[in-house]
Amino acid sequence: MSVAGVGEFGLIDRVTARLGAGPACLVGPGDDAAVVAAPDSRVVASTDVLVEGRHFRRDWGGAVDLGHRAAAANLADIAAMGATPTALLVALCLPPGLEPGWAEQLADGLAAEAAKVGASVVGGDMSASPTLTVAVTALGDLGGRAPVLRSGARPGDVLALAGRVGYAAAGCTVLSRGFRTPKLLVEAYRRPEVPYPAGPHAARLGATAMIDVSDGLLADLGHVARASGVGIDVHRDAFEVPRQMRDAAQALGVDPYTWLLAGGDDHALAATFPPAVALPAPWRPIGVVTEGGVVTEGGGAAGGGVTVDGERYDGPAGWDHFR
Repeated sequence: MSVAGVGEFGLIDRVTARLGAGPACLVGPGDDAAVVAAPDSRVVASTDVLVEGRHFRRDWGGAVDLGHRAAAANLADIAAMGATPTALLVALCLPPGLEPGWAEQLADGLAAEAAKVGASVVGGDMSASPTLTVAVTALGDLGGRAPVLRSGARPGDVLALAGRVGYAAAGCTVLSRGFRTPKLLVEAYRRPEVPYPAGPHAARLGATAMIDVSDGLLADLGHVARASGVGIDVHRDAFEVPRQMRDAAQALGVDPYTWLLAGGDDHALAATFPPAVALPAPWRPIGVVTEGGVVTEGGGAAGGGVTVDGERYDGPAGWDHFR
């Protein structure tokens, strides 16, 4: 059976039957629009799209995995603003010959990842398309706090990281070479482990700037540096190379620091804090904010004045859709 055989509304019924309702969902799927509670009176919103062949391959992971990845990419953006995620809206563009069970499993992954933060899928849309595409919009609540922007970093601030970087990029490289191990790296690519609570926690601690590391640590820190008009120096020795990553790098002829410094899709959170703030776990210092660096568009990793151990980093900075 295919999604064409089930039909649009039959497939919607199958998918929505697998979705729970979080506490912020007042009206869920089934009406013209959802109704989501906004106790703060402000709504944080972010959207992201995953296109088959560009962002994922079905032979590299199952539909449940993709559901986790698609939800995580958006929920992490909400957390990076210092907010708590409340709801997801999902639009699916599906090849007519796709099995309906694939869409159901995708819904399972979306719902499971959203449930980690008490959010839920509250609505969306479906369409036929030759290219499988998953577009997700996330909503969040600031809880009375000011949003943590990219533009607030100040010279002397401590740069800190919550979560891991490099694991998903290493897993992607392993899969691209036709391997399925080490499991630690492959699973990191399929289902990122995002430190969602660290975002609101950072806001309460007084973080001056924050960003979700989705495209690569150096590339994303470049956004912070440009928005804040500062330089950022990353300390290479702040990163430990796990054994599985070291072994995979040696086998594949890759410098593991390329994954750590420029690899995306782990959705760690990077933030800057005043130096007087005592950083509790999971936050750990990885660098420092400096006086304004040379601001350039494109080029090397420094792009916005980012250096590694005080030196310009000339390797790849991270992901760019149009390069």
